[in-house]
Amino acid sequence: MSERRVLLRRIRVWLAVFIVCLVLSGLTAFPLVHELHWVEDLLKSSASPVPDHLPGLMEWIERVRAGLDATDTKYPFVLYGTDWLAFAHLVIAVAFYGPYRDPVRNIWVVEFGMIACAGIIPLALICGPIRGIPFWWSVIDMSFGAFGVIPLYVVRRKIKRLEALTEPVDGSEPVAAAA
Repeated sequence: MSERRVLLRRIRVWLAVFIVCLVLSGLTAFPLVHELHWVEDLLKSSASPVPDHLPGLMEWIERVRAGLDATDTKYPFVLYGTDWLAFAHLVIAVAFYGPYRDPVRNIWVVEFGMIACAGIIPLALICGPIRGIPFWWSVIDMSFGAFGVIPLYVVRRKIKRLEALTEPVDGSEPVAAAA
């Protein structure tokens, strides 16, 4: 198998994993109220060490669940914002089909994703304290950007290698060969 095909296959595998993670992240934003009930029940179960060893986490989960319950009961339209958050994840996932199909031509989507991952950090550091989010939870939020950029960085490097392997046509700009 040619180096181009191997690179293209690896790029597509990394992108597929990234797309699946974006979709899963988006889908989990729809049922937040139910998810928090499930998480709280799981953490309070007899098998869980969380209440004894991480009481701050348990208190935070209980507070968030209570807030979501109150919001869902009195102001369910506020949760419409999390529906849009979920939708945004799904739309961004669709955008990554471009680099999956033609990585060299659509490298900008990967770079856009890397910029978005970097933007998570100042957002969490600025908005977290404004919204009363514990710092340790903001660190968890920031980790999505820190870990999310890793596969995108790997993909970008592989796309640059793939681009270098493209053959120029008639002395003009390089054109990627059909995969």
